[in-house]
Amino acid sequence: MEQQRWTLQDAADLYGVDAWGAGYVAVTPRGTIEVRPTQDPSDAIDLDEVIEGLAERGFTTPVLLRFPDLLRHRLQTIRDAFDTAIADNEYTNTYRGIYPIKVNQSAHLAEAMRTFGKEVGFGLEAGSKPELLAVLGLTAQPGYEQTVVICNGYKDEEYLETAVLATKLGREVVPVIERFRELEHLIAAAEKHGVRPRIGVRCKPSSRGQGRWGASTGERSKFGLSATEMLSLVERLKRHNMLDCLNLLHFHIGSQVPDIRRFKDAVSELARVYVELVRLGAPMGRIDVGGGMGVDYIGSGSARDGSMNYSVAEYASDVVHRIKTVCDEADVPHPEILTESGRAMVAHSSILIFDVFGRTRFTADPDMASVRALIEDPGDNTPQPVADLADAFERLPSTDTADDPAAYLVEIWHDAEGARDDAENLFGYGHLSLTARGAVERLHAAIGRGVMAAAQRLEIEREEFDALPDRFSDLYYANLSIFQSIPDSWAIDQLFPVCPIHRLEERPTRLGTFADLTCDSDGKLDHFPNPDGGPTRRTLPMHEVREGEPYRLAVFMVGAYQEVLGDLHNLFGDTHAVHVQLDDESGWAIEDVVNGDTVREVLEYLQYDVADLREAVRREVERAIRKNVLTPRDGQDFLRHYDDGLDGYTYLEDHPR
Repeated sequence: MEQQRWTLQDAADLYGVDAWGAGYVAVTPRGTIEVRPTQDPSDAIDLDEVIEGLAERGFTTPVLLRFPDLLRHRLQTIRDAFDTAIADNEYTNTYRGIYPIKVNQSAHLAEAMRTFGKEVGFGLEAGSKPELLAVLGLTAQPGYEQTVVICNGYKDEEYLETAVLATKLGREVVPVIERFRELEHLIAAAEKHGVRPRIGVRCKPSSRGQGRWGASTGERSKFGLSATEMLSLVERLKRHNMLDCLNLLHFHIGSQVPDIRRFKDAVSELARVYVELVRLGAPMGRIDVGGGMGVDYIGSGSARDGSMNYSVAEYASDVVHRIKTVCDEADVPHPEILTESGRAMVAHSSILIFDVFGRTRFTADPDMASVRALIEDPGDNTPQPVADLADAFERLPSTDTADDPAAYLVEIWHDAEGARDDAENLFGYGHLSLTARGAVERLHAAIGRGVMAAAQRLEIEREEFDALPDRFSDLYYANLSIFQSIPDSWAIDQLFPVCPIHRLEERPTRLGTFADLTCDSDGKLDHFPNPDGGPTRRTLPMHEVREGEPYRLAVFMVGAYQEVLGDLHNLFGDTHAVHVQLDDESGWAIEDVVNGDTVREVLEYLQYDVADLREAVRREVERAIRKNVLTPRDGQDFLRHYDDGLDGYTYLEDHPR
């Protein structure tokens, strides 16, 4: 059956670019990937061009690309969605987004969030004492002092006193009470410094979250106050004449919530608690629905983990409508609405680019003419297993048109496995030639790859096929550390979109998985999104690696959590981070470069004294010179090489580019 001509749309469909790209990523006419920071096709940045430009400047992959214009667009999109929902629902208060810096605390991104956040009236959230100190410093510059700062997380006396003193300074800092004992510390600090602080309280909603972060809610949550504790909080504030300080109610349903229905019930419950606090005499004024708004890593638009079945506009509309409905029923003024959806703000804005430096592959498909000649050999040892495997191989192309493709494919695979077993037995008894056994191995591997590809294409899930990717897919060696750059892929099996950034005008002919640079069997990437909503893909379609040419791929939507969670496994440090901005003259420009870690920096971070290491090596070289193992020139060369290594990138640098 003749293959149809490969098109760029085929490439976009195969990798799901239009599905998970959310209008920010597209395939170009020349077969590369471009980023559209404003979702406008005329504002496009070609990733392959950027990497070539960085190579000319001496920077090699892996590299993290950040797109400030895309970040600004995400904030504006969320702002516009809530403004529209407020207008449509005739809501009589406003909206304010809050960025929790725990999502990505890197200084460059936090500074951008401060700057862009001011443009759209957003604030910042600190979840710990160090984060509060960072946020206070970030917003100390003229023009940013009135940034709203929400304080979450466990709080000791020092944390709460810092918040109180910042309030005395004139800053709008709102500590949120999440454990009852925090209230006593806050009251003591307020009375000590003569401050009337703004106080928030976090409740425990009975509505359960969804997915791996669902434990953030419910009775067993470690966060928030129960109904009984909230009543006690109101009474305690009354006794200290501080009930007028209580002005914010907060909750959190979990991170990356895929199903909008979870929000609807939870927000209604939160609004009910809010109106009850007003009835008890608290002035209130703000309701913070926390985080949870997701991003569609898969592109399926479904309620599956890693996806989401709603848009930003639908989320905003539901939040506003639910709060308004409850407040109107209780005749309570509409509060200012806050959300803390950091993932939705920043995930799309960072993309990791890496290259492949090698591959392990199975042999090519067998030469069927040679196989036929072997079958038709008139000798006494006509190899039946070879004939059976050849028959199974030639039946593969008819899978798509079979009445029951799944059963048809299972039968082919069972036949292939049986024939392979027969061949091994015959060879063991001396009844099969080495030539025939070689043909058996090639045919069996070709059938395994074909069955694997067909099962993935047709989204057939059968136990018989589970092990095929491990047995028959190619293994591409990636110049990156999974543990450093995409740790959630390893730690919680999170799916990230992966796609080549060039050669998309070519049909990919291989199916593969990735192994990273670390000496760890968990350092692999072998599960990929299926934008059709079917089972997770166990392999990624890829191209042949050409000798002397780079093969570059990207992992998308890594802006949330990955940088701050990465670790130094095998001493692979931070990658280069490059800020790429739209430019009216050249199309794009490199705004800033944060150099990746050198070996020296990684060692010093782990408290090695690099000078001592270097001196120990120098002494060993001197001993080798005295023993005539090395010449003085050899010693100089070795020390020069050692010094260059200390000051070099922790990743491979001598690959094609």
